[in-house]
Amino acid sequence: MTDSDDAEELLRYTELAARGPYGVGIGSALITMVEPLPGHEYAYNRWYEDDHYYAGAMAMPWMFAGRRFVATRELQLLRYPEKSAVTEAVDLPVTAGCYLSVYWVTQGRHDAHMRWTVQINKRLNRDGRVYRDRTHVFTAFQQHVSTYYRDGAAGPRDIHALDHPYQGLVLEVIDTETAEQRRQLTDWLMDRHLPSRLRAAGPGGPSPAAMCTLFEPLPLPVDRMSYVKPVDGTDTRLTLLWFLQQDPRSCWDAFTGLDGEVAGAVPGARVELVAPFLPTLPGTDAYVDELR
Repeated sequence: MTDSDDAEELLRYTELAARGPYGVGIGSALITMVEPLPGHEYAYNRWYEDDHYYAGAMAMPWMFAGRRFVATRELQLLRYPEKSAVTEAVDLPVTAGCYLSVYWVTQGRHDAHMRWTVQINKRLNRDGRVYRDRTHVFTAFQQHVSTYYRDGAAGPRDIHALDHPYQGLVLEVIDTETAEQRRQLTDWLMDRHLPSRLRAAGPGGPSPAAMCTLFEPLPLPVDRMSYVKPVDGTDTRLTLLWFLQQDPRSCWDAFTGLDGEVAGAVPGARVELVAPFLPTLPGTDAYVDELR
């Protein structure tokens, strides 16, 4: 690259910074649950921790927060329902997908981010920096719909959720039969279900979840990487992320029975996955020997 090329590239960056949205808010998220092939757990974790988390995510424009989570075998066995459309789509049991990564993308910048991420992943692939021995169980960019807070205006906001030291996360995936049912489901969740589940205090004390964020999956671009399958349920699926202030193993009773409540409230709605996770300890192989 010549000095002239360098100057032209710097000018483009200068111009880009001077226009477009730059508010503080979650526009979309990348939510990706991955299963390393048996025997590849340590190598996969080191590749993701040391290279891909940064080169394939955090170093990209408009991706402003990220965090990795892990499900030990003990946590995998708590998942339900046993027959899940999420994991059956890749011919795996409901326990599959021991690593979950979540990233926030700046509001109004999803399309720009997608152009960059597709091209950088093609480059990483060409350069041999993509780990092959893994299965994408549940990977989608998702549009932020809403967030419900247990404590109202007090406490961290959703923009802080991936930086705040939460002790656990529960991933919940709900499918409906129609787009209208999904709208009804969203209304019920925000108006009734989440206020009840996340009440600040009750007979059993405060809810272990400080907030719950709602997302709708977005279609992936046609030039996505071939190892990531097309996204299901772009008109009929909701993804919920419950951020916990305690280890999910110590409060799992608070997350049982969600499938029955959803089915009883919105005809045609089905909980397809409820899965607890712990945050990883960056730069280490903590929990890797507890995955199987």
